[in-house]
Amino acid sequence: MRLTSTDFSDDGRIPKICTCDGEDLSPALQWTDAPPATRSFALLCNDPDAPDGVWRHWAAYDIPHAWSRLARGAGRAGASHFRQAVNDFKRVGYGGPCPPKGDGSHHYRFTLLALSVDKLNVHADPRCRDVESEARKHVLAEATFVGLYER
Repeated sequence: MRLTSTDFSDDGRIPKICTCDGEDLSPALQWTDAPPATRSFALLCNDPDAPDGVWRHWAAYDIPHAWSRLARGAGRAGASHFRQAVNDFKRVGYGGPCPPKGDGSHHYRFTLLALSVDKLNVHADPRCRDVESEARKHVLAEATFVGLYER
C-alpha cells in the first residue's frame, strides 16, 4: 500500500495552509494498492518529536473501503462519511502542525491503516490514542508518509 499527497512530498515541508500558522486544513492524501480484503481505513497523524512525547494531531476512521483519497480540508470537524477522534488539542478533527517556535523541524507521520472491519468498536468521542489502539487490532496493511514543519 502507498500513501501520497499532492500538497507536499514524502519528507518534504508541509505547506503553511495545513498548519496552525495558516488555515489549519488537513492535507490532500491519496492511496493505492490496498489489500482486496480491506473493509475500511483509519488515518493517523502523529508528531513523535513533540517535547512531551508523541502528540496526536488526527485520527480519522471508518473511512469507506472504496475510497482512495481525502481532499484537502477533509479533516474539519463535522466531516461526513467517516468519523474523527478528539486530538491532543482537545478538539475533534485535524489539528495541524504547530511545534514550539525554535524547536527545530518536527516529523509529522501520516499513517494509513487498511482494516479488516467496517467500523471500529470505540466509545463515543474517542481520543486519537483510543482509535489507534483499536485499529491496530485489525490491520491488514499500513503505509506512512512524513511531512516536516518548523516554526
